[in-house]
Amino acid sequence: MLDWARQWPQRRWAVENARGLGHHLTSWLLARGEKVVDVPPSATARVRQLSRGAGRKNDRIDAAAAACVAAVQGDARPVQPETSTDALALLDERRSNLAQARVRAVNQLHALLRALLPGGAPRDLSAAKAEQLLEAVVPVGPAETTRHALAADLVTEVRTWDVKLKDNAKAMAALVAESGSRLTDTPGIAATTAASSWAGLETPPASQLPVPSPSTPAPPPSR
Repeated sequence: MLDWARQWPQRRWAVENARGLGHHLTSWLLARGEKVVDVPPSATARVRQLSRGAGRKNDRIDAAAAACVAAVQGDARPVQPETSTDALALLDERRSNLAQARVRAVNQLHALLRALLPGGAPRDLSAAKAEQLLEAVVPVGPAETTRHALAADLVTEVRTWDVKLKDNAKAMAALVAESGSRLTDTPGIAATTAASSWAGLETPPASQLPVPSPSTPAPPPSR
């Protein structure tokens, strides 16, 4: 497609609903240095309604309608390439999913340990502590043996989530460092906290968030 389009050096692509159904194509084009404008579906629908096709839809009519809006009507909006802010938002969403998975595993582990140990396990349960508690249990009968095996499997699962969460935090810290922001120099603000604050921002975090002094609390991110 790009080889075909290179015959027009001064080109831009009009994508209908570039932030919705057209997001994949838009991201693909922007990543390859192309200029893209977002054409709202309501604008293309208006063009189709006024055309000879009387509102009919097909690929050729849709393409002509999007081009007409972008070239003549001025309803198209330029789309900016994705930045480190978008990457941080992806990592923040992944971290939330990982944390939820770890919580579920720990809750299941607690339920099993309550049946294996008098008084169960402490609330702040780590994989190492759970493994230590399981080593002191000598299961008797098929039910206890099964609970013990399932608990051991969950300990391995919790360790897996812990490793993934650490890797996620490292990736966040690297992106925050690349942004040039000194927000994490403020006591109490880690890279994961900064990334959560920046998730969803449409402009790079370094240009949006001021650097607070150590004596004042960090301001909330502007939306």
